[in-house]
Amino acid sequence: MNELITMAQNAKEASYKLTGVSSAEKDAALEAIAQALINNTDSIIAANNMDIEKAKAKGMEAAMLDRLTLTPDRVQGIADAVREVISLTDPVGEVVAMWKRPNGLTIGQQRVPLGVIGIIYESRPNVTVDAAVLCLKSGNAVILRGGSEAIHSNIALMDIMRGAVESAGLDPNSMCLIHDTSRETAAEMMKLNGYIDVLIPRGGAGLIKTVVQTATVPVIETGTGNCHVYVDSDSDSQMAMDILINAKVSRPSVCNAAETLLVDEPIAKEFIPLAVQKLVKKGVEVRGCKKTQDICSVEANVKPADEEDFYTEYNDYIIAVKVVNGIDEAIAHINKYNTKHSEAIVTNSYAKAQKFLQQVDAAAVYVNASTRFTDGNEFGFGAEIGISNQKIHARGPMGLKELTTIKYIIYGNGQIR
Repeated sequence: MNELITMAQNAKEASYKLTGVSSAEKDAALEAIAQALINNTDSIIAANNMDIEKAKAKGMEAAMLDRLTLTPDRVQGIADAVREVISLTDPVGEVVAMWKRPNGLTIGQQRVPLGVIGIIYESRPNVTVDAAVLCLKSGNAVILRGGSEAIHSNIALMDIMRGAVESAGLDPNSMCLIHDTSRETAAEMMKLNGYIDVLIPRGGAGLIKTVVQTATVPVIETGTGNCHVYVDSDSDSQMAMDILINAKVSRPSVCNAAETLLVDEPIAKEFIPLAVQKLVKKGVEVRGCKKTQDICSVEANVKPADEEDFYTEYNDYIIAVKVVNGIDEAIAHINKYNTKHSEAIVTNSYAKAQKFLQQVDAAAVYVNASTRFTDGNEFGFGAEIGISNQKIHARGPMGLKELTTIKYIIYGNGQIR
């Protein structure tokens, strides 16, 4: 029996034990994790430095390197996020509905854990902690498989968390990390039916596509973020500029960053040159449609955008810009090219705002706000397990409730059918 099967069996057994663990016991284990992370900051940074040096030697892009990097402040932030999860209501055991049948049976729907959750992710060691603590709080065991680029960081974080969980009296096998980062092991993990109840991929389009196409275990598809900001002709230009800059520049490597700017034609000649100027000043490369290029001066150095640019999640200081003829064309463009993640309209028109909200197909749709808010913590869920782009079971930021399912509970007094 190989190591992965043994790990999966241990996680399954741990998941059964977790069904009998109280909220107070889970919270105590989470507090132990938070304190252990702070106490071991130096060793976490030392492990992370090994990953950083390896990434730099391989020429990793700056934006992706930022996602990989841990600092004392970021470790503190991770620990703070764990404590935020402690403050959240435990969904396990919640009776969602209850009713009585004419035959006297009382039937209820109760939240229960999913069981064992498998997560495959890339280059963000904070995900190791976020995923583990959310699964623990929601009563699930978890098997994590991170990327090779963060393996030293992930091992350090998992060893610290398992020790903390065990010190709090819980089974450390409730959270496991696969050390072998080979594709073969990942493929084997995707077929652990009977052990893993659901698999969640977090990462780029290639990873997610591979998991969806390969896995025989049920998959919750978290998504890439080809997000748009549409600036309507009836909008506040300063508000639009602030939202655009925040959505694109504040952290371009994340999935809720804007990748395309759409501008209504009546204001394009006024708004686009200013937007390009500010974006370029922030280090952003602009790729524009023919109308965008015609509007901008040669000095603006706007590169031509082709069809592929509008499909691309750059995760970098690059943005595509297109002039559209009104809200209908903006909505059509978004629904064609987006990844169903997060979309924003800047407008003072209530009617246009409502139309955008109703017709744009995405997990999160904003009126006069940055797409950067699509995040479990910003939505009040604490840390998130991922942002689902699909429509079945969970959509948008996945917090504790999204890591549970429904069990029917039936009370009788001798009824037979």
